Amino acid sequence: MKRVPSRSRLAALGLLAVLALMSAAGPALANVTVTEVSSDPFTNSTSQHATEVEPDSFTSGNTIVAAVQQGRFFDGGASDLGFATSTNGGATWTSGSLPGLTTFDGGSYNAVSDPAVAFDPKHGVWLISGLAITTTSGVVGAALTVNRSADGGLTWGNAINAVVASGSASLDKDWITCDATAASPNYGNCYAEYDNNGGGNRIYMATSTDGGMTWHTVQTSSTGLGGQPVVQPGGTVIVPYMTNNGQIRSFRSVNGGSSWSSPVTVATVQSHTDAGGIRTSPLPSAQIDAGGKVYVVWQDCRFQSGCTGNDIVMSTSANGTSWSTVTRITSDGGDHFIPGIGVDAATSGSSAKIAVAYYRYPTSNCTASTCQLTIGYTSSTNGGSTWSTPTQLAGPMSLSWLASTNQGVMVGDYIATSVVSGVAFPAMVIAAAPSGSTFNEALYEATGGLQITGGALRAAATPLVTSGHQPKVTVPPRAP
Repeated sequence: MKRVPSRSRLAALGLLAVLALMSAAGPALANVTVTEVSSDPFTNSTSQHATEVEPDSFTSGNTIVAAVQQGRFFDGGASDLGFATSTNGGATWTSGSLPGLTTFDGGSYNAVSDPAVAFDPKHGVWLISGLAITTTSGVVGAALTVNRSADGGLTWGNAINAVVASGSASLDKDWITCDATAASPNYGNCYAEYDNNGGGNRIYMATSTDGGMTWHTVQTSSTGLGGQPVVQPGGTVIVPYMTNNGQIRSFRSVNGGSSWSSPVTVATVQSHTDAGGIRTSPLPSAQIDAGGKVYVVWQDCRFQSGCTGNDIVMSTSANGTSWSTVTRITSDGGDHFIPGIGVDAATSGSSAKIAVAYYRYPTSNCTASTCQLTIGYTSSTNGGSTWSTPTQLAGPMSLSWLASTNQGVMVGDYIATSVVSGVAFPAMVIAAAPSGSTFNEALYEATGGLQITGGALRAAATPLVTSGHQPKVTVPPRAP
């Protein structure tokens, strides 16, 4: 475990980001500094160092906990999952690696992937879920694991096997959340989603009532991946996800996870294939406001003529059974992908404060050698009716600086944004040029966070790509 202070190297990276912004087109230029909050500590020869990819984060009070893959393998997973915790609203950070997961840190698994973070206030524990992997016969998601922290995310216990795969099952794309409303009939229930990639991506939901110590699993009628459960104040759990044939759908439970409804359609994805061989897909990112309204965002090309680039788009629901028309969040040109949405938990409805971070190419039709990867940010103070002018937070980055996988170069299948007292903290993977064969790809936060502001950029109401010209979206076999 290590304390991560501000360093001259971080200041230099912040300066480089600002200089890059001065030459960038599209989003507004901003004097944004960033702080490295975690880095890959491993040296095993079988994975790529120093790489960190695929962050998630969650906040409760002034505590922010982020989790990330450390030491990415080419064929799936990483050497371990790392954590970065701030207990003072992002002022300082403590980081380390989760114990008892892989053979590189006292565990038995060969690799681990897909970190997700939750907090259970009833039992006073932070939870990080992951997919433990064996590689004896291909890449197999062998178990859904959970590490617990009872001291505010500063130290962590060994991994618990929440679900163990059997037979030909191969688990994939987990997510975790907890019911944090004291008045809810299911207060303290925690819910973990995953799919069985070896069984047609059938989605399962696991429920814990004892702070993540034990779990009970229910098979749902839904198939797909990337589900992100959120819990309404009354205890209803809503799970948006992406289907095998490229729809965003959702299902729900009204009885604390004992049973789950049939899915309903949110929207049919219309997606542009991102250039340069970068690993992306239109997986949803979901959050909920204080009133129980659910916000789901994903990458989609319907608002760009000819589907020449993706925007970040959004749909909302008050009940998980009916969803609003898809609206446009970004309209500054280029190609936007891998969004992460955060909502101020003290706000709701027409006053909800929302923040969205995402990756972007300023030019959509680039190549592996010419693509310039950046990180963008926009926010809303009125529930998404209008959005601030997008701001570039980092980049440009060369794709050759990123970890390589059998499905393309990688920053992650998702990004994360958490909100503390109206201030947004995107958890971002930022890369610099490698030093020889050693990468320089790590987890960063915006120093001091980002203000959530409004703006006059209104979401477009009319798609330019119609369903009749919709590009085909399918979910290929996937390594975690």
